[in-house]
Amino acid sequence: MTNLKQLPTDLPIPQDDGSTNHLKGLLLPNISLNATNGKTIHFGEIKSKLVIYCYPMTGQPNVALPDGWDQIPGARGCTPQSCSFRDHYQELQALGAEVIGLSVQTTEYQKEMTDRLHLPFPVVSDERYQFQKTLNMPTFEAAGMILLKRVTLIANHGVIEAVHYPIFPSDSDPAWVIDYLKSH
Repeated sequence: MTNLKQLPTDLPIPQDDGSTNHLKGLLLPNISLNATNGKTIHFGEIKSKLVIYCYPMTGQPNVALPDGWDQIPGARGCTPQSCSFRDHYQELQALGAEVIGLSVQTTEYQKEMTDRLHLPFPVVSDERYQFQKTLNMPTFEAAGMILLKRVTLIANHGVIEAVHYPIFPSDSDPAWVIDYLKSH
């Protein structure tokens, strides 16, 4: 069975296709999404510094990943990315930022992952693609599912001020965020 916490060494590297060039300077959408902590996150009301890492989907133990998953540039690595944000969470908070994970899986699906990985921050479900459509976030198709490409947004006072895309390897994402927060 696949080890979800370890990245294969031969993954294809995603290329910048320009699909996030429009995001910097946009307001967070005025939508509310359910989170794994039982709360509803109202994005339009968040005025603090916020890191939103969007990811395709996390695998589950003893469940095969979609056929061809490792051949899709940027698809593999959601669990290592989430674990890396978990491991750097206190440092991110010390830099004044809150963290939210976001995918199109259901809250119930995400809850299994947040419990198993002991994530100290909420993960929100965009299962109706409200966040994706409002911001025109990039997607791809795998096994008949429309999934978000891996993108991290840093918002301050409700405005997206930085975008990390493409992200590779996925577990390097928090280091990029920390570097950005320290220099801004």
